Amino acid sequence: MGNRIVIIDGNSLINRAYYAMQRPMITREGIYTQGIFGFLNMLNKIETDYPADYMAVAWDRKAPTFRHEEYKEYKAGRKKMPPELAMELPLMKDILHAMSITNLEIDGFEADDIIGTIARMAEEEGMDPLIITGDKDALQLASDKTHVLITRRGISEFDLYDREKMIQRYELTPSQFVDLKGLMGDQSDNIPGIPGVGEKTGIKLLKQFGSVAELLARTDEIKNAKLRQKVEDNAQLAAMSRRLAEINTYVPLDIQVEDLRVSEPDYNELVRIYTMLEFNSFLKKLEGKATLPEDVQPAAEVKEYPLVRLCTTEDLKQVEALEAGSELVIKVFGTADHVQGSVLEGMSLLTEDTCCYIDLREEGMLPELIRILGEKDFLFVGHELSGDYYILLQQGLSRCRTAYDTAVAEYVLDPSRSDYSMKTMSLTYLRQEIPSEKEMSESAGQMDLLGNHTEEYANYGRTWCQNVRLIRDLQEMKLKGSDLEKVCSDIEFPLIEVLASMEVTGICADRNVLHEIGAHLKEEIGSVESRIYELAGETFNINSPAQLGVVLFEKLELPAGKKTKRGYSTSADVLEKIRDRHEIVPLILQYRTLTKLNSTYVEGLEPLIGADGRIHCHFQQTVAATGRLSCTEPNLQNIPVRYEIGRQLRKAFTAEEDSILIGADYSQIELRILAHLSGDENLISSFNNNEDVHRMTAARVFDIPYDEVTSLDRSRAKAVNFGVIYGMSSFGLSEELDITRKQAEQYINDYFRKHQAVKKYLDDQVSAGKELGYTETIFGRRRYIPEIKASNYMTRQFGERLAMNSPIQGTAADIIKIAMNRVFRELKERKLMSRLVLQIHDELIISAVSEEVETVRELLVRNMESAADLAVRLLCDVNEGKTWYDLKG
Repeated sequence: MGNRIVIIDGNSLINRAYYAMQRPMITREGIYTQGIFGFLNMLNKIETDYPADYMAVAWDRKAPTFRHEEYKEYKAGRKKMPPELAMELPLMKDILHAMSITNLEIDGFEADDIIGTIARMAEEEGMDPLIITGDKDALQLASDKTHVLITRRGISEFDLYDREKMIQRYELTPSQFVDLKGLMGDQSDNIPGIPGVGEKTGIKLLKQFGSVAELLARTDEIKNAKLRQKVEDNAQLAAMSRRLAEINTYVPLDIQVEDLRVSEPDYNELVRIYTMLEFNSFLKKLEGKATLPEDVQPAAEVKEYPLVRLCTTEDLKQVEALEAGSELVIKVFGTADHVQGSVLEGMSLLTEDTCCYIDLREEGMLPELIRILGEKDFLFVGHELSGDYYILLQQGLSRCRTAYDTAVAEYVLDPSRSDYSMKTMSLTYLRQEIPSEKEMSESAGQMDLLGNHTEEYANYGRTWCQNVRLIRDLQEMKLKGSDLEKVCSDIEFPLIEVLASMEVTGICADRNVLHEIGAHLKEEIGSVESRIYELAGETFNINSPAQLGVVLFEKLELPAGKKTKRGYSTSADVLEKIRDRHEIVPLILQYRTLTKLNSTYVEGLEPLIGADGRIHCHFQQTVAATGRLSCTEPNLQNIPVRYEIGRQLRKAFTAEEDSILIGADYSQIELRILAHLSGDENLISSFNNNEDVHRMTAARVFDIPYDEVTSLDRSRAKAVNFGVIYGMSSFGLSEELDITRKQAEQYINDYFRKHQAVKKYLDDQVSAGKELGYTETIFGRRRYIPEIKASNYMTRQFGERLAMNSPIQGTAADIIKIAMNRVFRELKERKLMSRLVLQIHDELIISAVSEEVETVRELLVRNMESAADLAVRLLCDVNEGKTWYDLKG
């Protein structure tokens, strides 16, 4: 270790890191960070796998080098660095400086030259240089002492070269590798080489002549006349190319190798930068080494509460003695299985001064605990309480009131996060690393099942509850004084019980109907499959893109997109563009729809039916950045009802015996919200006069009398109406309506000319998004849009579309959630037997017992239509029937 020096090609690694990330990483302030994040992960791996006391990172500069002076076209075709990555370079260098890792750069020379110079100097001092780069040019620096690590994917895949490995791989010495570059050139650097000479020919020539100089001096010995002519015609080009490819190992660096020794980092500076870049995982690694700024420190010291174990029904009197309606931090231990049913094993309760772990193994403990919780009607504080509530409600608790949920609050504060787990939140807020619940359970499971595992649960539960209390303090500082407090208290927190209750209630599922639909689907799939084979003139694997590509684009000669190494793309968007070119294409699209329906919604649904004959969906509250709910296991929101067979699937979802399903669906809620937000008098008038808004739009935009609007006109106006909401471009609208782009642009321009208030509102939202960095719903829910400040045009356009649409979609999400809370609460307060069972987009569905149908219909419509006070009326379409299908039939 003491004899190793690591020399990193900074530009090469940060470029690889930047492009390796699947999606942009952007802070709330609009700083792109994925290149830095990936670079630091690579650096951590380097330090682990190749520890060294000496380290340097070499960088290219923008100034021309000696190579540009010799050959003006040097690197002329190279793609410019994206501005998003360029803004990361100074920050990356600041981080390295704070780590006491030396940054090296000098005008007139490239990073390769600096790397070569340091490697030479280090070798002369008896050290073993390790060069890390993605650029094969550095292979010429390999020697018996210098190793070159060429990264391929991140740094997890690489090739390590020394002199011996170079000879094995290329049959050339490292110095001859420069000559090879001179002969074959380098397209990425725009080094010309000898036209027509590739790697194979170049190696063959160098094995015969040893170097470019010898080759040029002895061209008469080249046996192949055509090749000899090429070399003679391009002799000067080959000599120049070799000079361009050779790394200068004598760059005038005003530095000694000893200056590159890594010393203690400036931890406080690292904390400052990592906090700015929102790198919580890297901040965690500095715990105990730096003074954290006030805004990243916990609001209170971590307090270790006394731990009390309650193991008997007599012990539960301590819980019963707590004040009714008081707040308790809870953590439930058990399984919330939505098919087999839940199991409750234990529970942690944190009071003002004590943490209790309740061991529920003793007979009688569980019903007694449920009785006490029901009578005391505590207000619960927790993290991801929905899962806790599911277990408690299944075990017989009738009500779960929420005071605070740290996961849901974080979702309101930062709806674009991908992870709201306690493990991540503890790291983010408290710089504390705790195992995930799964990791803890696995650890506890390895202990004596009847003994010490309770100790594991008890200690983990105390840490969990303590962290919830501390995180809440920090979050409330952020929420204080903003409308986000009301989003939490009035909308999201009450909704937790609603969703858990809906999950526990579930919806009846008829296996016989699923079997019938499955049989029909298989028959239809077989028929479509046979016709596809008939049209193709052969049997093949329709599910194989490679085989399908050959049939469509080679055998049938249909127009194809670009062919890649993997073959032709047969994605849905590619096939949609050519669906009218051959009968086989729509059949393939139909085949895919039918097979997906069968695998996902027939074969996939049956295993999710519980012993009670119901499907208990998971309603996800912290997934969609817009505020919308999502539904999983199964995702009933995504049943493709455009197809009759998809609609038929809804027949499998039924009401209970002596009950019917009542569904109320908001009518055109997003357009109504747009009318309210924009104040557009034409839209407001159309809605309040109960006119057909799409027909009215067609009449206004296309300048035709209202009574003469055709179904095609209305359909196109409808596409324009919804296109406006989603910020659709003329290209998108032209694809949607299958019209020319010019015609689509005309439609959009005409729409905005007739709805100037809408145009102004959308423009104002984009301006506000750029100024504030976020947009808001009517109720104050925020969505942060860092993409709107991006320098990349496509990313910025995406951000602008989000700024236009998020307040509309988010307000619709708020309204349906408010309605759910009101409907659920009234059903409870009036002690009705009917239950809210599903929320699908803008629709609420209640399973209503027969004697309550009229009451339920009235309260459902009233609560939905009064959920918000807008400039236009909220209207619901109400349907009822024995199955879900009947509600839309």
